[in-house]
Amino acid sequence: MMLLVGLGNPNPNNSNNRHNVGFLVIDAINQKFKLSKQKPKFKGLLTTGKINEQKVYAIKPLTFMNSSGICIKELIEYFKIDVKNVFVFHDDMDIDLGKIKAKFGGSSAGHNGIESIDKNIGKLYSRIRIGIGRPKDNSTGADHVLDNFSKDEKKSIDEVTNNIIESMSALISKDLDLFSSKINQK
Repeated sequence: MMLLVGLGNPNPNNSNNRHNVGFLVIDAINQKFKLSKQKPKFKGLLTTGKINEQKVYAIKPLTFMNSSGICIKELIEYFKIDVKNVFVFHDDMDIDLGKIKAKFGGSSAGHNGIESIDKNIGKLYSRIRIGIGRPKDNSTGADHVLDNFSKDEKKSIDEVTNNIIESMSALISKDLDLFSSKINQK
């Protein structure tokens, strides 16, 4: 059993923000693998199904980014999901737009959503960091993540999302190195 988590903010005005790239990925996974209809549970929107014969749950926490860990903790305790089987998709300004880095454990690097998860379930889960790049103008990091993607940026994000979906078998088998290399080579 695996849990796929997409981080974002539930306000409809935030749907195309850079900070919501995790939600975009979960929506694409739900659609491609025909997971169940989203239901409000565990302070999030939950779906379930199978990917490559592996039972998966996918959730978009509705607790806002800075409290994402609350939702995840409730869900893994209820379904008795091993923390090592949790995969979190989130934005990262330190990675070029359209690239990803996947890793097991590590620090939050100042990402408030990841800090919340670490506080609630520990650090022994996998993170799929999706590059949104640094601000090109004088805007702050907070402004940058809460701004909408430009048309060109959205094309890059759609492409990386498609590459993530095409590489899900490597993720399901927990081969993070293969998963990352497949996506970044495309």
